[in-house]
Amino acid sequence: MPKVVILIPSRYSASRLPGKPLLKVKGIPMIAHVYKKAKETKIGQIYVVTGDIQIFKALKKFTNNCIITKKKHRTGTDRIYEGANKLRLNKNDYVVNLQGDEPLISVKDINRLIKVIVKKNLKIGTLACKINKDTVKQKFNDKNIVKVQTYKKINKKIISEAKNFFRIVKKNKSKNFYQHVGIYIYKFDILKLFVSLKQTLREKKLKLEQLRALDNQIPINVVLAETKPMGIDTKADFVKFKNLLERNNL
Repeated sequence: MPKVVILIPSRYSASRLPGKPLLKVKGIPMIAHVYKKAKETKIGQIYVVTGDIQIFKALKKFTNNCIITKKKHRTGTDRIYEGANKLRLNKNDYVVNLQGDEPLISVKDINRLIKVIVKKNLKIGTLACKINKDTVKQKFNDKNIVKVQTYKKINKKIISEAKNFFRIVKKNKSKNFYQHVGIYIYKFDILKLFVSLKQTLREKKLKLEQLRALDNQIPINVVLAETKPMGIDTKADFVKFKNLLERNNL
C-alpha cells in the first residue's frame, strides 16, 4: 500500500490578508485550525510546510510536525514538493496539498478524495462542488472563485478528468461546471515531474497552477465534494469564519 502524507503550505505574507496564518480564533491561529482538521482525517502523516520562522514558532504549542522550507518559492506546489522530498517518499506514495486557508473543509470530503484517487492509482486528484442555480451568474463572474469544467457530469459514484479551469466563465458556457475546492492529491513521482516543468502562459495569466498540468497533458481527476468550501482570502472572510466558530462553539 502506498503511503499518504498531508502537507499544509503556509506563508506569512499574503497580499490580501497579511499575516493570515497567525490570525487567531478562540486563541488558536488559523493554520493550527487547519492542522487540527487534517488530523481528524486519521490518514497518514501531517506536516505544515513553511519558510517563515514565526509560523514555525507559533505552531510549537500545537505540534512539532512542521517542515522549514526555503522562504521564497515560485508557487505553493514547489513548497509542497520541497517538504515532501525531505520525507524521502517512494515514487508511488501520495502527497495531499491541503491549503492553509481552508479551515472549514469537510473531513469526509478529504477522506473520500484520498480513497478514490489512491484506489484507482490516479496521478492527480482534486475536489469540486456543485454551484447553486441561484448563484451561478455571481460565481461565474467572480474571479476569486475558481471554476472547473469536467468532461463528464460528476456525482457520488462518478469522477471525471478536468477539461479546463477558469476564473471567469462566459454566460453561454454552463455544461459540467463546478466550483473548485483548493485541495490536491499527487502521486509523488507526478509531483516531482510537475515542479520540474516550466510555468505555462495560461498558468501565469490566470495564476492557476493546475493549468500547468493540463497544458502538459497530465490529467487531473475531479471528485465531487458534498460540502461547499469557505476559503479565507480577505478580512471579511476571516470575520465570517471567526463568527461562525464562536457562534457554534466549534
